[in-house]
Amino acid sequence: MDTVEVILSVLVVVIIIVSLLSNVLVLICFLYNPEIRKQVPGLFNLNLTFCNLLLTVSNMPLTLVGLVSKAQPGGDGFCQLVGFLETFLSTNSMLSMAALSIDRWIAVVFPLRYHSKMRHKDAAFVLGYTWAHSMSFSTVATCLSWVGYHRLYASCTLSNPRASSRTQFVVFTVFFHSFTFLLSFIVLCVTYLKVLKVARFHCKRIDVITMQTLVLLVDIHPSVRQRCLEEQKRRRQRATRKISTFIGTFMICFAPYVITRIVELFPAVPINSHWGIVSKCLAYSKAACDPFVYSLLRHQYKKTCTDIINRLMKRSSLNTSRRGQENQGMSLPTVE
Repeated sequence: MDTVEVILSVLVVVIIIVSLLSNVLVLICFLYNPEIRKQVPGLFNLNLTFCNLLLTVSNMPLTLVGLVSKAQPGGDGFCQLVGFLETFLSTNSMLSMAALSIDRWIAVVFPLRYHSKMRHKDAAFVLGYTWAHSMSFSTVATCLSWVGYHRLYASCTLSNPRASSRTQFVVFTVFFHSFTFLLSFIVLCVTYLKVLKVARFHCKRIDVITMQTLVLLVDIHPSVRQRCLEEQKRRRQRATRKISTFIGTFMICFAPYVITRIVELFPAVPINSHWGIVSKCLAYSKAACDPFVYSLLRHQYKKTCTDIINRLMKRSSLNTSRRGQENQGMSLPTVE
């Protein structure tokens, strides 16, 4: 292994650890807090967490094995199963992000009709579509033997070693990425940009009211006036920052891998082997980013994590004090 491969191997290990711990923490918060379970977005987050966890324990370690050993991990049948999972889980996670963006769009643009438009059965229907959509592509690829070990990515993924079916594989690959990555990206852009438009409109209304209030309050201290103006600026930037995070992480993590898969269809264009692994690591890193982007940085999840930690600390302190009392009772001298 050269230096670049060692660095990439360490990067894969870091992604596995961060993804595993963060997604497990999201799952614990979902099981611990009944309020999170009652909310419709919680179902989408649960599905996304499930996909990320399964991808972390099934595909990422085998990519690490392939990168270190420079050989296919397991037999052909095993690799086809892993490739099926990789295709299914990556598609499902992208569509889950699109579903979350649609949920936010309905909540912000139609706040009064949100509970009638997005109920639990509606969320279940959307999740059913994401599973059917993901299952169809992964099943077709597996039945046509278009999944297997790919040396460029050191992974069991979409691959076509047969020259006889190259045209069909090219059509399938373009169709697959168009209806997974591109479709999800368009949905993310359309919904979140509409959300940003509404957020900016409300910010302007709040700014007008704030400025009118500042004009009326002639005796207000300059420091208070300055804090109000700074809060206006932060309010305008907050919505833009959140939307940029949702769309930006999606593009940064998935776009390099998808573009590489499309470029790979042209044999005349050479692709560096290290770049193939880097693009795969970027795609894997989305599983480690999602818990923070969609869950753990939200106030409700932060409060749940704090409650869990406080409960564990309280139980630990009670056990410690109980043991101390028992030891103290055993050390007391007996009176004859």
